[in-house]
Amino acid sequence: MSFQFHTGFSYAQEADAADPLSGFRERFYFPQKNGKPVIYFCGNSLGLQPKNVESAIQTELNSWREEAVGGYFGGKNPWLYYQDYAGKPLSKILGCKETEVTVMNALTVNLHLLMLSFYRPTAERFKIIMEAGAFPSDQYAVETLVRHFGFDPADAIVEIAPQPGKKILTTEQIVSRIYAEGDELAMVLFGGMNYYTGQFFNIQAITAAAHSVNAIAGFDLAHVAGNLSVSLHEWEVDFAAWCSYKYLNAGPGAVSGVFIHEKHAADAQTPRLGGWWGNDEKTRFKMEKGFIPKTNASGWNLSTAQVFNTVCLKASLELFEEAGMDRLRAKSVHLTAYLEYLIQQLPGLSCEIITPADPEARGAQLSLFFKERGKEIHDKMISNGIVVDYREPGVIRVAPAPMYCSFADVFRFYEILRDHF
Repeated sequence: MSFQFHTGFSYAQEADAADPLSGFRERFYFPQKNGKPVIYFCGNSLGLQPKNVESAIQTELNSWREEAVGGYFGGKNPWLYYQDYAGKPLSKILGCKETEVTVMNALTVNLHLLMLSFYRPTAERFKIIMEAGAFPSDQYAVETLVRHFGFDPADAIVEIAPQPGKKILTTEQIVSRIYAEGDELAMVLFGGMNYYTGQFFNIQAITAAAHSVNAIAGFDLAHVAGNLSVSLHEWEVDFAAWCSYKYLNAGPGAVSGVFIHEKHAADAQTPRLGGWWGNDEKTRFKMEKGFIPKTNASGWNLSTAQVFNTVCLKASLELFEEAGMDRLRAKSVHLTAYLEYLIQQLPGLSCEIITPADPEARGAQLSLFFKERGKEIHDKMISNGIVVDYREPGVIRVAPAPMYCSFADVFRFYEILRDHF
Protein backbone atom coordinates (compact mmCIF):
# COMPACT_ATOMS: atom_id res chain seq x y z
CA MET A 1 0.00 0.00 0.00
CA SER A 2 1.42 3.37 -1.02
CA PHE A 3 0.84 6.61 0.88
CA GLN A 4 1.66 10.17 -0.20
CA PHE A 5 2.91 11.62 3.07
CA HIS A 6 4.12 15.14 3.80
CA THR A 7 5.32 16.88 6.96
CA GLY A 8 2.46 19.35 7.30
CA PHE A 9 -0.10 18.90 10.08
CA SER A 10 -2.85 18.94 7.46
CA TYR A 11 -1.98 15.35 6.49
CA ALA A 12 -2.76 14.15 10.02
CA GLN A 13 -5.95 16.19 10.13
CA GLU A 14 -7.19 14.79 6.83
CA ALA A 15 -6.25 11.20 7.75
CA ASP A 16 -8.09 11.46 11.08
CA ALA A 17 -11.14 12.97 9.39
CA ALA A 18 -11.24 10.03 6.96
CA ASP A 19 -10.60 7.37 9.64
CA PRO A 20 -13.71 5.18 10.16
CA LEU A 21 -12.31 4.07 13.54
CA SER A 22 -11.63 7.56 14.92
CA GLY A 23 -14.61 7.39 17.30
CA PHE A 24 -13.09 4.52 19.27
CA ARG A 25 -10.56 6.93 20.77
CA GLU A 26 -13.33 8.45 22.88
CA ARG A 27 -14.09 5.05 24.39
CA PHE A 28 -10.81 4.86 26.31
CA TYR A 29 -9.36 6.69 29.30
CA PHE A 30 -6.05 8.51 28.72
CA PRO A 31 -3.64 9.40 31.54
CA GLN A 32 -3.09 13.13 31.99
CA LYS A 33 0.17 15.09 31.92
CA ASN A 34 0.17 18.79 32.77
CA GLY A 35 -3.60 18.84 32.42
CA LYS A 36 -3.64 17.27 28.94
CA PRO A 37 -4.13 13.70 27.70
CA VAL A 38 -0.80 12.02 27.03
CA ILE A 39 0.25 10.69 23.66
CA TYR A 40 0.05 6.99 24.47
CA PHE A 41 2.33 4.78 22.39
CA CYS A 42 2.78 2.04 24.98
CA GLY A 43 -0.03 -0.39 24.18
CA ASN A 44 2.66 -2.98 23.49
CA SER A 45 3.26 -3.02 27.27
CA LEU A 46 -0.19 -2.19 28.69
CA GLY A 47 -3.27 -1.11 26.78
CA LEU A 48 -5.48 1.74 27.92
CA GLN A 49 -8.63 1.15 29.95
CA PRO A 50 -11.82 0.90 27.87
CA LYS A 51 -14.61 2.99 29.35
CA ASN A 52 -17.04 0.05 29.26
CA VAL A 53 -14.91 -1.89 31.76
CA GLU A 54 -16.36 -0.22 34.84
CA SER A 55 -19.95 -1.21 34.07
CA ALA A 56 -18.81 -4.71 33.07
CA ILE A 57 -17.17 -5.19 36.47
CA GLN A 58 -20.22 -3.75 38.19
CA THR A 59 -22.41 -6.31 36.43
CA GLU A 60 -20.41 -9.17 37.96
CA LEU A 61 -20.31 -7.45 41.35
CA ASN A 62 -24.10 -7.24 41.17
CA SER A 63 -24.34 -10.95 40.34
CA TRP A 64 -22.10 -11.77 43.29
CA ARG A 65 -24.09 -9.52 45.61
CA GLU A 66 -27.53 -10.66 44.44
CA GLU A 67 -26.91 -14.29 43.51
CA ALA A 68 -23.88 -15.34 45.56
CA VAL A 69 -23.12 -18.95 44.56
CA GLY A 70 -26.14 -18.82 42.27
CA GLY A 71 -24.05 -16.62 39.97
CA TYR A 72 -22.49 -19.73 38.50
CA PHE A 73 -25.83 -20.61 36.90
CA GLY A 74 -27.78 -17.33 37.08
CA GLY A 75 -27.16 -13.62 36.67
CA LYS A 76 -26.56 -11.87 33.38
CA ASN A 77 -23.43 -13.91 32.54
CA PRO A 78 -23.45 -17.28 34.31
CA TRP A 79 -19.93 -17.86 35.61
CA LEU A 80 -19.90 -21.56 34.81
CA TYR A 81 -19.25 -20.65 31.17
CA TYR A 82 -17.26 -17.45 31.66
CA GLN A 83 -14.18 -18.69 29.81
CA ASP A 84 -16.39 -19.35 26.78
CA TYR A 85 -17.56 -15.76 26.37
CA ALA A 86 -14.21 -14.74 24.89
CA GLY A 87 -14.16 -17.61 22.40
CA LYS A 88 -16.00 -16.11 19.44
CA PRO A 89 -14.21 -12.72 19.31
CA LEU A 90 -10.81 -14.30 19.99
CA SER A 91 -11.35 -16.84 17.22
CA LYS A 92 -11.78 -13.95 14.78
CA ILE A 93 -8.70 -12.13 16.07
CA LEU A 94 -6.49 -15.25 16.00
CA GLY A 95 -7.90 -16.81 12.84
CA CYS A 96 -9.12 -20.08 14.28
CA LYS A 97 -12.22 -22.02 15.27
CA GLU A 98 -14.05 -21.05 18.42
CA THR A 99 -13.42 -24.55 19.79
CA GLU A 100 -9.65 -24.04 19.42
CA VAL A 101 -9.37 -21.12 21.83
CA THR A 102 -9.91 -20.58 25.53
CA VAL A 103 -8.79 -18.25 28.32
CA MET A 104 -7.16 -19.20 31.61
CA ASN A 105 -4.24 -18.47 33.95
CA ALA A 106 -1.40 -16.16 32.87
CA LEU A 107 0.89 -16.35 29.86
CA THR A 108 3.95 -18.15 31.23
CA VAL A 109 1.77 -20.56 33.21
CA ASN A 110 0.03 -21.45 29.96
CA LEU A 111 3.30 -21.85 28.09
CA HIS A 112 4.44 -24.32 30.75
CA LEU A 113 1.17 -26.26 30.55
CA LEU A 114 1.21 -26.39 26.76
CA MET A 115 4.85 -27.35 26.50
CA LEU A 116 4.28 -30.16 28.98
CA SER A 117 1.57 -31.43 26.63
CA PHE A 118 3.55 -31.15 23.43
CA TYR A 119 7.22 -31.56 24.34
CA ARG A 120 7.75 -35.32 24.36
CA PRO A 121 11.51 -35.73 24.19
CA THR A 122 13.43 -38.90 23.50
CA ALA A 123 17.15 -39.58 23.73
CA GLU A 124 17.36 -38.88 20.00
CA ARG A 125 14.75 -36.11 19.54
CA PHE A 126 14.90 -33.54 22.34
CA LYS A 127 15.95 -30.14 20.99
CA ILE A 128 13.92 -26.93 21.09
CA ILE A 129 14.56 -24.04 18.71
CA MET A 130 13.80 -20.46 19.80
CA GLU A 131 14.97 -17.02 18.78
CA ALA A 132 18.01 -15.60 20.55
CA GLY A 133 16.95 -12.66 22.67
CA ALA A 134 13.44 -13.99 23.25
CA PHE A 135 11.51 -12.41 26.09
CA PRO A 136 13.21 -13.55 29.34
CA SER A 137 10.15 -15.32 30.68
CA ASP A 138 10.08 -17.54 27.58
CA GLN A 139 13.77 -18.27 28.03
CA TYR A 140 13.20 -19.24 31.66
CA ALA A 141 10.24 -21.44 30.73
CA VAL A 142 12.16 -23.37 28.07
CA GLU A 143 15.28 -23.68 30.23
CA THR A 144 13.36 -25.15 33.15
CA LEU A 145 11.30 -27.38 30.86
CA VAL A 146 14.33 -29.16 29.42
CA ARG A 147 15.90 -29.45 32.87
CA HIS A 148 12.65 -31.00 34.10
CA PHE A 149 13.17 -33.76 31.54
CA GLY A 150 16.80 -34.21 32.50
CA PHE A 151 18.48 -32.40 29.62
CA ASP A 152 21.21 -29.78 29.71
CA PRO A 153 19.90 -26.49 28.23
CA ALA A 154 23.25 -26.03 26.50
CA ASP A 155 22.54 -29.19 24.51
CA ALA A 156 18.77 -29.04 24.19
CA ILE A 157 18.09 -25.37 23.40
CA VAL A 158 19.06 -24.04 19.98
CA GLU A 159 18.95 -20.24 19.78
CA ILE A 160 18.92 -18.56 16.37
CA ALA A 161 20.58 -15.14 16.27
CA PRO A 162 20.73 -12.57 13.46
CA GLN A 163 23.79 -12.56 11.25
CA PRO A 164 26.69 -10.40 12.51
CA GLY A 165 25.87 -6.73 12.07
CA LYS A 166 22.14 -7.43 11.58
CA LYS A 167 19.28 -6.78 13.99
CA ILE A 168 16.64 -9.12 12.57
CA LEU A 169 16.35 -12.75 11.51
CA THR A 170 15.40 -13.87 8.05
CA THR A 171 12.82 -16.56 7.44
CA GLU A 172 15.44 -18.44 5.42
CA GLN A 173 17.76 -18.51 8.46
CA ILE A 174 15.07 -19.92 10.69
CA VAL A 175 13.82 -22.51 8.23
CA SER A 176 17.30 -23.69 7.28
CA ARG A 177 18.18 -24.18 10.95
CA ILE A 178 15.02 -26.20 11.49
CA TYR A 179 16.01 -28.44 8.59
CA ALA A 180 19.57 -28.70 9.92
CA GLU A 181 18.43 -29.94 13.34
CA GLY A 182 16.10 -32.38 11.61
CA ASP A 183 15.55 -35.63 13.49
CA GLU A 184 16.88 -34.16 16.74
CA LEU A 185 14.28 -31.39 16.83
CA ALA A 186 11.26 -31.92 19.10
CA MET A 187 9.77 -28.42 19.15
CA VAL A 188 9.99 -24.88 17.83
CA LEU A 189 8.93 -22.29 20.42
CA PHE A 190 9.13 -18.83 18.88
CA GLY A 191 7.68 -15.50 19.79
CA GLY A 192 5.28 -14.53 17.03
CA MET A 193 6.88 -11.11 17.28
CA ASN A 194 10.19 -10.21 18.90
CA TYR A 195 9.43 -7.85 21.78
CA TYR A 196 12.68 -5.87 21.30
CA THR A 197 12.91 -5.39 17.53
CA GLY A 198 9.21 -5.57 16.72
CA GLN A 199 9.89 -8.14 13.98
CA PHE A 200 6.86 -10.27 13.10
CA PHE A 201 8.04 -13.75 12.20
CA ASN A 202 6.61 -15.82 9.36
CA ILE A 203 4.53 -18.15 11.51
CA GLN A 204 3.19 -20.09 8.54
CA ALA A 205 6.64 -20.85 7.10
CA ILE A 206 8.12 -21.73 10.50
CA THR A 207 5.23 -24.07 11.25
CA ALA A 208 5.50 -25.80 7.87
CA ALA A 209 9.25 -26.28 8.33
CA ALA A 210 8.81 -27.70 11.84
CA HIS A 211 6.18 -30.15 10.63
CA SER A 212 8.38 -31.23 7.72
CA VAL A 213 10.87 -32.64 10.26
CA ASN A 214 8.07 -33.99 12.50
CA ALA A 215 8.51 -31.34 15.19
CA ILE A 216 5.85 -29.38 17.07
CA ALA A 217 5.34 -25.66 16.31
CA GLY A 218 4.32 -23.43 19.24
CA PHE A 219 4.27 -19.64 19.59
CA ASP A 220 4.13 -16.91 22.21
CA LEU A 221 1.78 -14.36 20.65
CA ALA A 222 1.96 -11.72 23.40
CA HIS A 223 2.82 -8.99 20.89
CA VAL A 224 0.65 -10.39 18.10
CA ALA A 225 -2.83 -10.86 19.62
CA GLY A 226 -4.93 -7.82 18.78
CA ASN A 227 -2.06 -6.32 16.78
CA LEU A 228 -1.78 -8.38 13.58
CA SER A 229 -4.10 -10.57 11.55
CA VAL A 230 -3.12 -14.24 11.75
CA SER A 231 -4.65 -17.57 10.65
CA LEU A 232 -3.58 -20.08 13.27
CA HIS A 233 -5.96 -22.83 12.17
CA GLU A 234 -5.15 -22.59 8.47
CA TRP A 235 -1.42 -22.39 9.17
CA GLU A 236 -1.74 -25.56 11.31
CA VAL A 237 0.05 -24.09 14.31
CA ASP A 238 0.04 -26.73 17.05
CA PHE A 239 -0.35 -24.40 20.03
CA ALA A 240 -0.01 -20.76 21.05
CA ALA A 241 -0.51 -18.61 24.11
CA TRP A 242 -0.71 -14.86 24.68
CA CYS A 243 -1.41 -12.29 27.34
CA SER A 244 -4.38 -9.95 27.00
CA TYR A 245 -3.10 -6.82 28.75
CA LYS A 246 -1.20 -5.43 25.75
CA TYR A 247 -3.06 -4.74 22.51
CA LEU A 248 -6.17 -6.50 23.83
CA ASN A 249 -6.56 -3.82 26.55
CA ALA A 250 -7.74 -6.19 29.29
CA GLY A 251 -5.83 -4.64 32.20
CA PRO A 252 -2.75 -5.52 34.27
CA GLY A 253 -2.38 -9.24 34.91
CA ALA A 254 -5.49 -10.06 32.90
CA VAL A 255 -6.31 -13.61 31.91
CA SER A 256 -4.20 -15.25 29.20
CA GLY A 257 -5.44 -16.83 25.99
CA VAL A 258 -4.61 -20.26 24.57
CA PHE A 259 -4.93 -21.77 21.09
CA ILE A 260 -4.72 -25.53 20.51
CA HIS A 261 -5.28 -26.81 16.99
CA GLU A 262 -8.36 -29.01 16.70
CA LYS A 263 -6.26 -31.99 15.58
CA HIS A 264 -4.97 -32.02 19.16
CA ALA A 265 -7.85 -30.38 21.03
CA ALA A 266 -10.49 -32.77 19.71
CA ASP A 267 -8.44 -35.79 20.79
CA ALA A 268 -9.16 -36.65 24.42
CA GLN A 269 -5.95 -38.68 24.47
CA THR A 270 -3.71 -35.66 23.87
CA PRO A 271 -1.58 -35.45 27.03
CA ARG A 272 -2.29 -32.61 29.42
CA LEU A 273 -2.44 -31.79 33.11
CA GLY A 274 -6.04 -32.04 34.22
CA GLY A 275 -8.27 -29.94 36.43
CA TRP A 276 -11.99 -29.95 37.02
CA TRP A 277 -12.76 -26.95 34.79
CA GLY A 278 -11.30 -28.92 31.89
CA ASN A 279 -13.50 -31.90 32.64
CA ASP A 280 -16.62 -32.54 30.59
CA GLU A 281 -19.48 -30.52 32.11
CA LYS A 282 -21.80 -33.54 31.85
CA THR A 283 -19.75 -35.37 34.48
CA ARG A 284 -17.97 -32.53 36.27
CA PHE A 285 -20.36 -32.27 39.19
CA LYS A 286 -20.59 -36.00 39.79
CA MET A 287 -17.37 -35.52 41.77
CA GLU A 288 -16.01 -38.86 40.61
CA LYS A 289 -12.50 -40.06 39.84
CA GLY A 290 -11.46 -40.26 36.24
CA PHE A 291 -10.63 -37.14 34.22
CA ILE A 292 -12.74 -36.85 31.06
CA PRO A 293 -11.44 -33.81 29.17
CA LYS A 294 -13.64 -31.63 27.03
CA THR A 295 -12.73 -32.24 23.38
CA ASN A 296 -11.84 -28.65 22.63
CA ALA A 297 -9.26 -26.14 23.84
CA SER A 298 -11.03 -25.65 27.15
CA GLY A 299 -10.12 -29.25 27.94
CA TRP A 300 -6.89 -27.63 29.14
CA ASN A 301 -8.68 -25.42 31.69
CA LEU A 302 -7.70 -26.29 35.23
CA SER A 303 -9.34 -24.18 37.88
CA THR A 304 -12.65 -22.37 38.23
CA ALA A 305 -13.03 -19.57 35.68
CA GLN A 306 -11.32 -16.35 36.81
CA VAL A 307 -14.36 -14.10 36.47
CA PHE A 308 -12.83 -10.87 37.76
CA ASN A 309 -9.62 -11.53 35.83
CA THR A 310 -11.57 -12.08 32.60
CA VAL A 311 -14.32 -9.48 32.75
CA CYS A 312 -12.11 -6.66 31.41
CA LEU A 313 -11.11 -8.80 28.43
CA LYS A 314 -14.77 -9.54 27.76
CA ALA A 315 -15.50 -5.81 27.74
CA SER A 316 -12.55 -4.98 25.49
CA LEU A 317 -13.42 -7.73 23.03
CA GLU A 318 -16.80 -6.06 22.48
CA LEU A 319 -14.88 -3.14 20.97
CA PHE A 320 -12.81 -5.48 18.78
CA GLU A 321 -15.99 -7.10 17.51
CA GLU A 322 -17.36 -3.68 16.59
CA ALA A 323 -14.14 -2.35 15.03
CA GLY A 324 -13.15 -5.51 13.15
CA MET A 325 -9.61 -6.83 12.93
CA ASP A 326 -9.29 -6.08 9.21
CA ARG A 327 -10.05 -2.39 9.71
CA LEU A 328 -7.77 -2.17 12.74
CA ARG A 329 -4.91 -3.74 10.83
CA ALA A 330 -5.40 -1.45 7.83
CA LYS A 331 -5.28 1.62 10.07
CA SER A 332 -2.24 0.25 11.90
CA VAL A 333 -0.30 -0.18 8.65
CA HIS A 334 -1.12 3.44 7.74
CA LEU A 335 -0.27 4.84 11.19
CA THR A 336 3.04 2.99 11.44
CA ALA A 337 4.07 3.95 7.92
CA TYR A 338 3.29 7.60 8.74
CA LEU A 339 5.35 7.37 11.93
CA GLU A 340 8.24 5.82 9.99
CA TYR A 341 8.09 8.54 7.33
CA LEU A 342 8.14 11.38 9.87
CA ILE A 343 11.06 9.89 11.81
CA GLN A 344 12.99 9.65 8.55
CA GLN A 345 12.54 13.40 8.12
CA LEU A 346 14.69 13.97 11.21
CA PRO A 347 18.24 13.08 10.11
CA GLY A 348 19.68 14.89 13.13
CA LEU A 349 17.86 12.50 15.49
CA SER A 350 20.64 9.94 15.02
CA CYS A 351 18.56 6.82 15.49
CA GLU A 352 18.08 3.63 13.52
CA ILE A 353 14.68 2.00 13.02
CA ILE A 354 15.53 -1.65 13.63
CA THR A 355 12.00 -2.92 12.99
CA PRO A 356 11.61 -4.35 9.46
CA ALA A 357 10.46 -1.85 6.83
CA ASP A 358 8.14 -4.43 5.24
CA PRO A 359 4.61 -3.91 6.67
CA GLU A 360 4.06 -7.67 6.49
CA ALA A 361 6.97 -8.19 8.90
CA ARG A 362 5.85 -5.78 11.62
CA GLY A 363 2.83 -4.62 13.57
CA ALA A 364 2.14 -1.32 15.32
CA GLN A 365 5.57 -1.10 16.97
CA LEU A 366 8.68 0.64 15.69
CA SER A 367 11.86 0.14 17.70
CA LEU A 368 14.22 3.12 17.57
CA PHE A 369 17.81 2.26 18.37
CA PHE A 370 19.94 5.10 19.79
CA LYS A 371 23.66 4.44 20.04
CA GLU A 372 23.86 7.25 22.60
CA ARG A 373 21.51 9.07 24.97
CA GLY A 374 18.63 6.63 24.45
CA LYS A 375 17.48 6.63 28.08
CA GLU A 376 17.88 10.41 28.30
CA ILE A 377 15.73 10.91 25.21
CA HIS A 378 13.14 8.49 26.57
CA ASP A 379 12.93 10.40 29.84
CA LYS A 380 12.51 13.69 27.99
CA MET A 381 9.69 12.18 25.96
CA ILE A 382 7.92 11.11 29.14
CA SER A 383 8.29 14.61 30.62
CA ASN A 384 6.75 16.01 27.44
CA GLY A 385 3.69 13.80 27.72
CA ILE A 386 4.72 11.04 25.30
CA VAL A 387 4.37 7.58 26.85
CA VAL A 388 6.80 5.14 25.23
CA ASP A 389 9.07 2.58 26.83
CA TYR A 390 12.79 1.87 26.91
CA ARG A 391 14.64 -1.41 26.60
CA GLU A 392 18.37 -1.89 27.05
CA PRO A 393 20.52 -1.42 25.17
CA GLY A 394 19.37 1.83 23.64
CA VAL A 395 15.93 1.03 22.19
CA ILE A 396 12.82 3.19 22.56
CA ARG A 397 9.72 1.24 21.53
CA VAL A 398 6.95 3.31 19.94
CA ALA A 399 3.59 1.63 19.33
CA PRO A 400 0.63 3.65 18.02
CA ALA A 401 -2.23 1.21 18.68
CA PRO A 402 -4.93 1.80 16.05
CA MET A 403 -7.87 1.35 18.42
CA TYR A 404 -7.17 4.61 20.26
CA CYS A 405 -4.20 6.41 18.65
CA SER A 406 -4.64 9.09 15.99
CA PHE A 407 -2.60 10.49 13.14
CA ALA A 408 -2.49 13.75 15.09
CA ASP A 409 -0.80 11.83 17.93
CA VAL A 410 1.88 10.67 15.50
CA PHE A 411 2.38 14.18 14.17
CA ARG A 412 2.67 15.60 17.68
CA PHE A 413 5.28 12.95 18.49
CA TYR A 414 7.26 14.01 15.41
CA GLU A 415 6.85 17.68 16.32
CA ILE A 416 8.24 17.17 19.82
CA LEU A 417 11.19 15.18 18.49
CA ARG A 418 11.82 17.84 15.86
CA ASP A 419 11.67 20.75 18.30
CA HIS A 420 13.33 19.24 21.39
CA PHE A 421 15.90 16.72 20.17
